This record gives sequence, C-alpha cells and structure tokens, in this order.
Amino acid sequence: MISVEEARARIAAGLKPVAAEMVGLAQAHGRVLARPVLARLSMPPADVSAMDGYAVRAADMQPGTSLRLIGEAPAGHPFAGRVGSGETVRIFTGSVIPDGADTVLIQENATASETAVQVNEPVAAGRHIRRRGGDFSAGDEVIPAGRRLSVRDIGVAGAAGHPWLCVRRKPRVAILCTGDEINLPGEPVQAGGIANSNAAMLAAFVAAHGGEPLLLPIARDTEGAVAAGAEAARGADLLVTTGGASVGAHDLVQAGLAQQGFALDFWKIAMRPGKPLIFGSVNAMPVLGLPGNPVSAYVCATLFLAGAVMVLSGLPPKAPRLERARLGTPMKANDQREDYVRAVLGEDGTGWVVTPLPVQDSGMLRALAGAGALIRRAPHAPAAEAGDVVEILPLGAA
Repeated sequence: MISVEEARARIAAGLKPVAAEMVGLAQAHGRVLARPVLARLSMPPADVSAMDGYAVRAADMQPGTSLRLIGEAPAGHPFAGRVGSGETVRIFTGSVIPDGADTVLIQENATASETAVQVNEPVAAGRHIRRRGGDFSAGDEVIPAGRRLSVRDIGVAGAAGHPWLCVRRKPRVAILCTGDEINLPGEPVQAGGIANSNAAMLAAFVAAHGGEPLLLPIARDTEGAVAAGAEAARGADLLVTTGGASVGAHDLVQAGLAQQGFALDFWKIAMRPGKPLIFGSVNAMPVLGLPGNPVSAYVCATLFLAGAVMVLSGLPPKAPRLERARLGTPMKANDQREDYVRAVLGEDGTGWVVTPLPVQDSGMLRALAGAGALIRRAPHAPAAEAGDVVEILPLGAA
C-alpha cells in the first residue's frame, strides 16, 4: 500500500491539461485561463474626474474667485474646447478632464449659477483626477494564465477590452458504476439490490469542481460489461469507476479493464475509508477506480478526484487545505492507515470544535451529508482528548 500523499502525486503525474477553447466573456466564470489576458487599452483610457464638480486650473484657485462657466462634459461626452484662465467646465464622475484644466473643484466647495462658479474652498493641482492608465496600461498582463476565473477577473477582462477569453475546456469525466446489485434511483429495487447513489453524487462532484460529467450505463458484474464500459468512455479525459476495486470474487474492474489494455499504476492506499483505490490508464485515458461504498467514494473523490479535475483543467496539483479545530470528544489511537473521520463541525465563540460522528460505516450517506468536516488522523496517531487540536478538512458545498 502507498500513502495518500504518494497516491496524489502519482495521479497528478499521470494527467495533463486538456485543450483550450474560446468562450464568451460572460460564460468564462469558473473556467481556467489558458492564455494570459493582456490589456487592449489603458484603464482609465484618459484622465477622468473622480467626483462631480468643475474642471479648473489650480492657478485660479483663490477663495471667492468667480470663474466663467463655458460648458459641461457629461461622462462619455468630452468637452471639445480648452479651459483658459478664469474659466471652468462642469464635469461629472467619469468625465474626461478638458484640456487646460489640472484639477477638480468638487461641487460641495463651490457656488454655481447658470454662467459662473464661485470658489468657496480652493483645491490643489491634481486633486480628484484618475490618471490615464492608473489601473493598467495597454499591453499590461492583467490576469495570468492558469487561474480559475473569478467574478472580479471577468470584470477586469471586460475593462481590458476582451469580449472572448481563451480557457481550458471543461474536462470530460466519464463515470462508470459497477455491480449487479445497483439500480438507477427511482427504479424498482430487486431483492438484494440498492439504489445507485454514486453516479449522481460523483456527477455533481465533478460539475462542482469544473468538469463535465458523462454518466455511462451501469456495468454488471462481468469482465465484458466493464470492458464495454471502458470502450464507451473513449474520448473522455478521465474514466472514474466505482465498485469492483477490492479483492472479492466479483471485484472485476481490473480484469475487465485489462481487456481494453489497462496499465496499472497503483492499487491500494494506506487510508480509511478508501483503501482499494485504483489508478492507471486504458489506451492513454487515465482511469481512477473508486470504492463502491458511497462514503468511501466521496472521501476518495475529495482527496483525489478533485485534484485530478484541477490538473486536467490546467491548474497546479494541490492537496486539500487542512484547517485546525479542537476535539469535542476523545478519540482512540489510530492504526497504520491514515484515517479520515466524518465529524460535526461547530463553533463555541473561541474557534472551531469538531466532534466525530459515533458511527463511521462507509455506507451511511445520511451521516455523511450531515458532516461538516473530515478529521485527518495520521498513521499511528496517539489517542487524543477532548480539547486537543486536530487537523480537519472542512466539507464545503461539494
């Protein structure tokens, strides 16, 4: 068995980013930028006013001075003339500063009539002006490649003059659930059967992490059915299987994949839950084999599938971020496997308090849905008391 850290590194090494595509700016949120965004223009494109007021010359700024009002320049309508000695132009936030003016007298510090403006409080040169290129200049790199685009990034790209962006396409992740016992949700469940929770759960997980899930028909417990599922997944960027990964007589995933030329990288990880994880490839298509128990499948998706989708999307491989919290109840010493314990997460006014769920069965999805975190326990971790600080992996919306 290999460690969680080694498994994560080997999965990342077996993947490469998907190709790029052009998408409209409004559709680029959440996508990973494939090429840096270079500004096509400066922002602001000219010296503009930061306030409503009057464009004036600092040399005319004496208390009580009356300036002749020669026009106005609403935003988007620059004044065509020039501000001379003893003159002013009415301007607004975003208005281009007229030629000849070098500062802005805000309207609160002036008294205006239809033809004149009296200076009540002088203003120094350069006040209330946003200079051309103050945010960025044409040619500047405003967003680096390899970043998942936020709402703010979309705003920057728009301001930089880009209606389209070059992003990585969404990785296509085929999901193949295996087992004679599973049925689609809503179908009649035969004796000994169970509703298939993994397919929809993993599809939602993939979508939440920026991938495009492709649900394949259930593969029954024959090597041929698994092989047919792998063939149906051709063209995907990653095949994810569930079930059939352990050592039982009906655990046929590896044997079925072998019919399609499966090359194994590793099998089995020193962790709980999720020991029988598989990683390899079929005809250059990476394959990640998850356990069939839904809790184990989810934990393995959190630890490995999320990172795999990130790498395929063009992001650097990154381990899930661990936080710290105080234990609400004692925990016994751990064995040789890295343990991920479902727990309730709360606060007591001084910080996070994490309390392990009393039952850790890998089939209990309702308990998983109510969990707020996974407590990570290192191999051979000693017993811990209530109040001790432990590492946790908070569980977000995904």
